[in-house]
Amino acid sequence: MARASRRGPQAPGASSPPQGRPKGSARHGRKPAPPPTPSTTKPKAAAKPAPKPASPPAARSTHEGGAAPRPRATPRGDYIPVAEIARPHGVQGELRLKIFNPDSDLLSRRSTGASVRLRMPDGEEREITISTARDANKALLIRISGVDDRDAAEALRGAVLCVAREAFPPLEEGEFYACDLEGARAILRSGEEIGRVTGVASYPTCDVLLVERSGAVAGRLEVPLLPAYVGQVDAKGGTVELLTIEGLD
Repeated sequence: MARASRRGPQAPGASSPPQGRPKGSARHGRKPAPPPTPSTTKPKAAAKPAPKPASPPAARSTHEGGAAPRPRATPRGDYIPVAEIARPHGVQGELRLKIFNPDSDLLSRRSTGASVRLRMPDGEEREITISTARDANKALLIRISGVDDRDAAEALRGAVLCVAREAFPPLEEGEFYACDLEGARAILRSGEEIGRVTGVASYPTCDVLLVERSGAVAGRLEVPLLPAYVGQVDAKGGTVELLTIEGLD
């Protein structure tokens, strides 16, 4: 599952999740962080952020981390966003990445000659090749073939790197990737459908499922990935069982 990583301040306007850091372990889609203390209450499933799964109820989700708690970009097709180009580094075309999941080593493992999809801020996409990748001050620095000076690197600021879902590390039993839950039906034990999962957001205390409510009650719920709120998670079947939504409205 994803490993714990320090998050930035809460995004303006976002509601605060219940206090109390969840226990468990999780994996993610950048470089892995040290696992939290094992939970005494084992969750029914585990969720990981993109390239590294996470465990629901007691673990963190596997989306990429960011400074402020916010959902990750919605995947298109089978390509999942794993990092954003933060800025140029130096004058020879090197780029500093903001890895969405600090616990994932997906991009560094795919460095030499790795082909990934580059999604520009205007929505244009193209295949690129990462020629080199190296760690530097808790960041990942990469070189992209054909980007040889600072001006070319500057033109890529804000673009997102996406990796094919099939390239993610295999999951262990009971684990899932947070990106696999997008679009899943959120249902109560009674069978009542509450809405659809639109993503996962991270707070310093825990990760939450973002659920867009359906039916007569509009709005969005933030459901903590904790045993008290989340029961069975069936990523393949596209369902997430909510034990309660009391106090979340």
